[in-house]
Amino acid sequence: QVQLVESGGGLVQAGGSLRLSCAASGSIFNINVMRWYRQAPGKQREWVAGINSGGGTNYADSVKGRFTISRDSAQNTVYLQMNSLKPEDTAVYYCQADDSNRRKYWGQGTQVTVSS
Repeated sequence: QVQLVESGGGLVQAGGSLRLSCAASGSIFNINVMRWYRQAPGKQREWVAGINSGGGTNYADSVKGRFTISRDSAQNTVYLQMNSLKPEDTAVYYCQADDSNRRKYWGQGTQVTVSS
């Protein structure tokens, strides 16, 4: 089992920055991939960014060049640095992990609100 806890959300003005954190605990040695998703009110949850165990990253087109996902293995934490935030980035952001058996784990989410 893996437990994920997100933090770092909040209210920021357009053009500002936030850094989200996702702390993993439990059977972390089994984690292969970690991802960030987001869900805006009235919309489906969408994938934002991912990082694999080798450090490879990929991003949704909507955030490419503005968001950076990184991983601190020593701290068992994944970060999402969000710059040049836009009102359309407003959403609940979720951390998600896959283990070696392809089981999926989710955090509880953290709210990000970008005011115009």
